Amino acid sequence: MVIVQLSGGLGNQMFEYALYLSLKARGKEVKIDDITCYEGPYSRPKQLEVFGITYERATREELTEMTDASMDTLSRVRRKLTGRRTKAYREKDSNFDPQVMERDPALLEGCFQSEKYFRDCEEKVREAYRFRGIESGAFPLPDAYRRLEKQIEGCSSVGVHIRRGDYLEESHGGLYTGICTETYYQEAFARMEALIPDARFFLFSNDPEWTGTHFGGKNGILVEGSTEDTGYLDLYLMSRCRHNIIANSSFSWWGAWLNENPEKQVIAPAKWLNGRECRDIYTERMIRL
Repeated sequence: MVIVQLSGGLGNQMFEYALYLSLKARGKEVKIDDITCYEGPYSRPKQLEVFGITYERATREELTEMTDASMDTLSRVRRKLTGRRTKAYREKDSNFDPQVMERDPALLEGCFQSEKYFRDCEEKVREAYRFRGIESGAFPLPDAYRRLEKQIEGCSSVGVHIRRGDYLEESHGGLYTGICTETYYQEAFARMEALIPDARFFLFSNDPEWTGTHFGGKNGILVEGSTEDTGYLDLYLMSRCRHNIIANSSFSWWGAWLNENPEKQVIAPAKWLNGRECRDIYTERMIRL
């Protein structure tokens, strides 16, 4: 059996679930660990329900067995004598790791941020991420978002993701700072306008005040109203845009990937993380700035 650990926000969860689908398509017995990273009081919300998808959940007992974490006396004594016999495996870096696809049994930990993990079952992934919850009304689309959706569908729309907040802090070891700068977005807007002369930019951000001040205007439409718990609303609208300018964020990566426009233009930052090579995060059609 293989267990894929769910972690992080919606974008990360989507990469992890895509891996789950890919492993199942290979005939493996696969379950999801949606316990370990979501028990704390400050855990981010699990949001895959918006897609109306299901998965087999790993039990606490199965996780205990995978990590050799039983607290019975014999197990504790054995671990002191011979060490822990964990089956946990963390992807080796930020690129595609073939070992992830081969380990069995295993508890797979990581972000798995590459299309290479699920390229063989791309259609299954696209079918999974159809926003059934929005279509069914289980996760209602607010009226303001419905009006925006009509605007997006009626013009040469470009979804722009500007992530600030935690990306400005050093709490992540400086992995994200100084990459998607104001200069990056200015150059991305200029490049997109050269490609799409009548482009209209729909701005999605966790810092709407700063974004509206710097990029709002005649061709910049600020999208407001979502929260940490309803981030899927922004993801849905980003996926409805005809083109995309993304941040170094799995969230906007999926917004662009789910965009079904066959002629879409997607601009991405040439650097994804500081101090790490991330060549496999990019898809073939991305323009890197």
